[in-house]
Amino acid sequence: MSPHHPSKYYLYLPMDFLDIHTHKVAIQPGVISIQSLSLTSDIFLAMPKTKSISVGLHPWFAKIDQLELQMKYLNVVANQTNVKLIGECGLDRLRGENLENQIIILEKQIELAEKINKPLILHCVKCFSELIAIKERLKVKVPMIIHGFNKNEQLSKQLLDKGFLLSFGITALKKNSSATKLIQSTDQFFLETDDSDISIEEIYRAAAILKKCTVDELKARIFTDWNKLNLKN
Repeated sequence: MSPHHPSKYYLYLPMDFLDIHTHKVAIQPGVISIQSLSLTSDIFLAMPKTKSISVGLHPWFAKIDQLELQMKYLNVVANQTNVKLIGECGLDRLRGENLENQIIILEKQIELAEKINKPLILHCVKCFSELIAIKERLKVKVPMIIHGFNKNEQLSKQLLDKGFLLSFGITALKKNSSATKLIQSTDQFFLETDDSDISIEEIYRAAAILKKCTVDELKARIFTDWNKLNLKN
């Protein structure tokens, strides 16, 4: 976002902060939070019906022997209008089922996201080449957002070139982190709190300083990108 051409954002002001991925339960005034829930059968009936949420099978907890039942639940819940994203889902080389099973579980969720035309919010640990390969092999059309991204610029460029979107969290506050450098060099990204106690307002302030723009201009730009996903807030 160029600090020299801020006028194009003025039409969108004022607006709330968007926290695209959080595990916080509380509703905060002035913040649209997408609360991330990992689906299990015991919380299916308690799933919120109005609060904006994302729902998926997290690779830490998803089990291949429960996949059929959990996908049955997910197919029902995912169609609720308050479900904005499918996930977090994804791949993790360090935790969860073996990678082969994780890929099967992820691909089932991608299939659902494509069917109902909702974006995916992705968890990825040391599996970016596999994630890229899946996107290319399945020719995924829905937006794929990688949450909590803090990897190097070379990988970020590769992911952006392949059509992935990135979301940055509290590492935006850490001097000389990969996230701070990427925020300065990248114009399309989202912001999140994940499971931290840092407020989304603080993360926006840090990102706005890095982008040399106002917080309101940053909010407007992020909501413009959010609206491009064809979602209802």
